[in-house]
Amino acid sequence: MSDRDDFKRTIVYGENAVGHLRKNELPAYPRNYELWYTYAAGFNHNLNKAINDIIRARGKITVTELDRVYEQYVAPTRIGERIDEVGGRLSAEISGFAGMIDTQMASTSVYSTSLGEAKAALGSATDSGSVEEIVRGLIDATHQTETVNRTLEAQLAESRKQITELQESLEAIRYESLVDDLTTLANRKHFDQTLSRLIAEAEHGARPFSLLFTDIDHFKKFNDTFGHQTGDQVLRLVALAVKQNIKGQDMAFRYGGEEFAVLLPHTEIEQSVVVAEHIREAVFSKELVKRSTGENLGRITISIGVSEWRPGDTAATVIERADSCLYAAKNGGRNQVRWSLEAPGDAKGIRVA
Repeated sequence: MSDRDDFKRTIVYGENAVGHLRKNELPAYPRNYELWYTYAAGFNHNLNKAINDIIRARGKITVTELDRVYEQYVAPTRIGERIDEVGGRLSAEISGFAGMIDTQMASTSVYSTSLGEAKAALGSATDSGSVEEIVRGLIDATHQTETVNRTLEAQLAESRKQITELQESLEAIRYESLVDDLTTLANRKHFDQTLSRLIAEAEHGARPFSLLFTDIDHFKKFNDTFGHQTGDQVLRLVALAVKQNIKGQDMAFRYGGEEFAVLLPHTEIEQSVVVAEHIREAVFSKELVKRSTGENLGRITISIGVSEWRPGDTAATVIERADSCLYAAKNGGRNQVRWSLEAPGDAKGIRVA
């Protein structure tokens, strides 16, 4: 997407955020703006549901309620802060683990010294009383070492448990950082990482890959007419249709707003167009019913642009070519698939399915 497209999409979110602040007579603090911007963008489904429930019940949302919603649904999404927190705890736990091992090694060293001293003393003992005293000393040292070892074993077991839980937390945060909450598709960050990896593999002799860009037709008008909740239902419906029509190594992403992307490793353009057509048909075959009223809202259509990686392509050129085909599909009447068989940067060869 171009900077101009990003501007047009995001400025709408910004204006909606300011509108919600005015409507609810809330201070325009950065965190309040952030919350309403996230609400307008529609990425955080749980946030939108919480706010919609409050407004449906009382008509407005108070500052206190907004703070509570922010802490529950926006603050936890600050992945970097959460990683720092869990990483710090993991580092401290590992340091403690290492300290326990040091303590155990010191205890073992002390016990070894006691054994050496007892051996030397026994060699020079001249009576039974001296031998008994040496043996009592060994027994005491053994009991002390056993006590230390039992304590350390319990501490080490607990530490291992804590480290395992923290590692699982880091993995869960990593998963969250790569997945879109509303659609459960991979998110834009994951798309960028995967595209870079596929380009690197293609440049080193692997088979080419293809990119599908998908956009829901007239989504803004639909969202404005029927509301964000129904709009969310549409996004989930399209996401499901995409997931059900890809397989194997194929990956689907929520690229932004109502835009989706699909990366098809080891797939040439002709096969990719077939996949795109299956996705388009799957979406068109479903009738949307409003859950709250049972009202039939008709069918949703999508437009799709397809591009294939070619030698010399960068992430930008692969995206630009798919984007050009997507806009050709929308300008050509929507609800269709278009693709290009021409060289990078040449839009003359756009085809329509």
